[in-house]
Amino acid sequence: MKTTHHGGCPHDCPDTCSMVFEVEDGKLTGVKGNSEHPLTRGGLCVKLKDYEKRHYHPDRLLYPMRRSGPKGSKQFERIGWDEALDEIVSRWQAIIAEHGPQAIVPYSYLGNQGLVHGLNGGDAFFNRLGATVTERTFCGEGSSTAWLLTIGPTAGVDPESFIHSKYIIIWACNSVSTNLHHWHIVKEAQKKGAKVVVIDAYASKTAKEADWHIAPKPGTDGALAMAMIHTIIEEGLLDQDYVDNYTLGFDELKDRAKTRTPEWAEAITGIPAHTIRTLAREYASTHPAAIRIGVALERHHGGGQTVRAVSCLPALTGAWRHVGGGALQFPVWEHPYKFDVICRPDLIPEGTRVINALQIGRALTDQPPAGAPIKSLMCWNANPVTQAPETDKIVQGLLNEDLFMVSAEHFISDTALYADILLPAAMGAEMEDMILSWGHLYLTYNEKCVEAPGEAIPNNEIFRRLAARFGFTEENFQWSDSECLEHYVDWNAPACDGIDLVYLREHGFARLKVGTKDDRAPHKNGNFPTPSGRCQLKAEGATNFVAGPFRQMYDGFQSGEALDPLPDYVPPREAAATNAELADKFPLSIILPKSHGFLNSCYANMEQKIKGQGEQFVLINALDAEARGIHDGDKVRVFNNRGGFEGQARITDDVNAGLIVATLGYWRQLNTGTVNSISSAEFSNMGHAPSFSDNLVQVVAA
Repeated sequence: MKTTHHGGCPHDCPDTCSMVFEVEDGKLTGVKGNSEHPLTRGGLCVKLKDYEKRHYHPDRLLYPMRRSGPKGSKQFERIGWDEALDEIVSRWQAIIAEHGPQAIVPYSYLGNQGLVHGLNGGDAFFNRLGATVTERTFCGEGSSTAWLLTIGPTAGVDPESFIHSKYIIIWACNSVSTNLHHWHIVKEAQKKGAKVVVIDAYASKTAKEADWHIAPKPGTDGALAMAMIHTIIEEGLLDQDYVDNYTLGFDELKDRAKTRTPEWAEAITGIPAHTIRTLAREYASTHPAAIRIGVALERHHGGGQTVRAVSCLPALTGAWRHVGGGALQFPVWEHPYKFDVICRPDLIPEGTRVINALQIGRALTDQPPAGAPIKSLMCWNANPVTQAPETDKIVQGLLNEDLFMVSAEHFISDTALYADILLPAAMGAEMEDMILSWGHLYLTYNEKCVEAPGEAIPNNEIFRRLAARFGFTEENFQWSDSECLEHYVDWNAPACDGIDLVYLREHGFARLKVGTKDDRAPHKNGNFPTPSGRCQLKAEGATNFVAGPFRQMYDGFQSGEALDPLPDYVPPREAAATNAELADKFPLSIILPKSHGFLNSCYANMEQKIKGQGEQFVLINALDAEARGIHDGDKVRVFNNRGGFEGQARITDDVNAGLIVATLGYWRQLNTGTVNSISSAEFSNMGHAPSFSDNLVQVVAA
């Protein structure tokens, strides 16, 4: 008998698709997009369209395992759950007795975006244990810091309202590969006459479908934005009434922008001054005008200030007055999730140290944190050996025989390869959950409709069992998955009017009660959720801070430094113009965008997905290739003083001279290195954001 069930894509993607699971004889046989969902529209991306094959992949981890050979050798033996959990608990108890609980470090991110099995369990458990807190700033924290300082916790433009836009700027976002279902709306607006401008350092799939592609040098978008501000002010393209009534700090911004001319920006960005003026004029004079801010905009040293400058533009032109006008960052700000209940930061003992996940390689090797040594690491919902910077240091640290490592995983990933104990985790169709939505205004429900194969269990069940063994009595460790969902959402919030779990179980999704795509203009009359109630062109007294529910616990751990109250251009750390000595050794800039066929490192071990994505490639301009004796199709090595990887050269005009592009996600155990081997773990200038696009390298024939 064939049945259908509501599903939600659990992956770290803004689309959070509403899906339909197809089940026959107790087995998942197919997955398709929900045709009734206004954004999913019945379609899935190339990553998810055969999701059932991932559930039953022959390499899937099905049973608890113990390492039986050298670390990294992929030699494991099967054990039972009781044996696995008993060993974990006994090892941790011994570590706590000798070194204290902070010698244990949890490591996770958004490999699963479920409220129950992605965000929950692990945080609450490790906070109760007293373990080191891991600060997770992989994605969006610099952008969020800038957005909150300028605009406040608001979704901004409804993604669906882009259908009404007449001028659309997609800034540092490859929507075709990473935000496909919003791109459909952009394309519909384009067919209706909207002009679509893509600002990206290379000709991505999205840039090639735009009306106009503008390619600044990596890390220089802030100069472009400041020159647009200059032009809008100097040429009187302002909505002066909106500026006077609904912004704060205009006179100071005007004074700063006087010297940020298009000619000044041309020397920095490589974009001709007349092009910058044309962009500013078109944007300011066409309404409704919308900007989609991509996460990549934060990924260089000056990323936070760049997002601040871009976020000021809609207020200067009055774009917020119109449906389909303004800017879109993360709609998650208006979702009524109760992160304090999910994560339980109140359980963190006072004075607990914090380690940043981006710098885990340093913490495990040459820059160990103060206090207790790191004696154990548990990893779930993350694959740092592929996704985190300074990969070689991470591997070096994981090879330490004194480090007891636990990994809850679907496969023996690049990180799980070094585990002492492997725990098999359930997948999407095998557990009930609600999926975090950070790219639209819908709640998304996921029904458990099949049993997990082998002895795999959901993440939350793993932490329930660990909590029971440690004798934790807090009620959250006793809740069933359904009870978790009752507690993790503020069902009494105005945005949830008429929505509850009964409704979601019946329909699979629900739009929050925050207007419709045809009438939503939340800042038509200001009403910005900032301390001043205005768009803060100037944020007086702002200090850098750590985004997320733990920031109040850090007690000055980091980031108390004062921020420039006004937006400005902050140059990258690693660029020929700012670091000539380094550029002599490593003369090429590199950016590392998401792959089209993989979701971060998910699917990069599946043969059909690798075939569709192709092997690791390196986009390089003909001038740079010729200077190195590299021909199209040659195997090349990309390296700097942090590490290196190999890929196939693709000589193309899609990248300008001086820049190469290599997409991330490929597994280290299946390739020669991974792209993040060359990445720096230095933070960007706000929110401890990563600097994945602020790196210099050299390329040679392999």
